[in-house]
Amino acid sequence: MVFGDSISTAYGIQQNLGWVALLEQRVQQSFTNWHVENASVSGETTSGGLTRIDFELRRVKPHIVILELGGNDGLRGYPIAAVEANLKAIVEKCLAAKARVLIAGMRLPPNYGDHYTDSFYEMYGRVANHFATGYTPFLLESVGDQVELMQSDGIHPTSSAQPQLLENIWPEIKRMIDSHP
Repeated sequence: MVFGDSISTAYGIQQNLGWVALLEQRVQQSFTNWHVENASVSGETTSGGLTRIDFELRRVKPHIVILELGGNDGLRGYPIAAVEANLKAIVEKCLAAKARVLIAGMRLPPNYGDHYTDSFYEMYGRVANHFATGYTPFLLESVGDQVELMQSDGIHPTSSAQPQLLENIWPEIKRMIDSHP
């Protein structure tokens, strides 16, 4: 189950071209008994995700949860301690439901200042280390700094960037599927 925000809902592009749709295709080619459920909501924050996670865990009963949240919190300048607490609470709920977790980290634009952007980025690693989850440090690696791969808002990747997003996260997903009992 992908539990994320607009980056995972294919905001501004055709949904079938988004990285989650590409993930579903790859999973079906490589692991035919697996399915990808996209429980992402555009604009979602970690507090919104925390209110929805129990429902989605009951509905989907996932073996793996790809947690791609926090970007909207950061763009709104929310306190990092609160964002981190929400992410930890979501991870705890996933683990209690016997789902393994893969955290997809995010970076903020530099205009938020070095202290906030560095602390925000480091937060994802702390949460992943705390729970020993899977971890992809920056989902938009090799994309976020390429103007031609970003939509005009400078936040959302274009359709041509989506295969790179999948490549950024695929090694961890494949490792988790391969090691699933």
